[in-house]
Amino acid sequence: MTIAKKQRSGLITKKIGMTRIFNEAGEHVPVTVLKLEQVQVTGVRTKDKNGYDAVQLGYGKAKVKNVSKAMRGVYAQSKIEPKMKLAEFRVDADAILEVGAELKADHFQPGQLVDVISTTIGKGFAGPMKRWNFRGLRATHGVSIRHRSHGSTGGRQDPGRVFKNKKMAGHMGQERVTTLNLSVVAVDAEQGVVMLKGAVPGSEGTYVLIRDAIQNKKPKVAQAKKADKKDKAA
Repeated sequence: MTIAKKQRSGLITKKIGMTRIFNEAGEHVPVTVLKLEQVQVTGVRTKDKNGYDAVQLGYGKAKVKNVSKAMRGVYAQSKIEPKMKLAEFRVDADAILEVGAELKADHFQPGQLVDVISTTIGKGFAGPMKRWNFRGLRATHGVSIRHRSHGSTGGRQDPGRVFKNKKMAGHMGQERVTTLNLSVVAVDAEQGVVMLKGAVPGSEGTYVLIRDAIQNKKPKVAQAKKADKKDKAA
């Protein structure tokens, strides 16, 4: 039985690198440091107008000369300075934010589970042993200069072709991947930093999208914080 929960916006961050911190028990915890910089809502999508509900976020501040004329008009209409990176997050109708609203690192809470979307490090053209963990050919019994090859790719007359999705040498890395259920270790709203336990795909400087984990409930801390905001607004 799945528990329905409110789908809210995520965040755009940039990977700074990895370090370690020590928890209250003195245990060493490896963390990935993600940086926020002027993350604002640059646009909204509604079901009535666009067919779906979503929030478009922008990261950082781009030079005007590096922005196309069409995008300058879009930013001018929203009355927001040009951004370096844009991304959309699907949300529920009652979770749409106002254009111009700025999101901070405390959008997520320590102990919460999140999903991250990033681009892996490009490895270029790689052989089957590196790309697919093939064991390679034998080092004796007539095998020469082919030890790291993948061997036969298919039959002869039957089937007379190579099946689709056959694992072979080719381009490795530089793919958009999603890592599920990473734990938020620490958050610093003033510095704009989110620390996640473990490794996050991508090299330093890669843009990383963070969202609430889709396979787990949000922590009670985040729910209580949202309830307090509603009480204050009322």
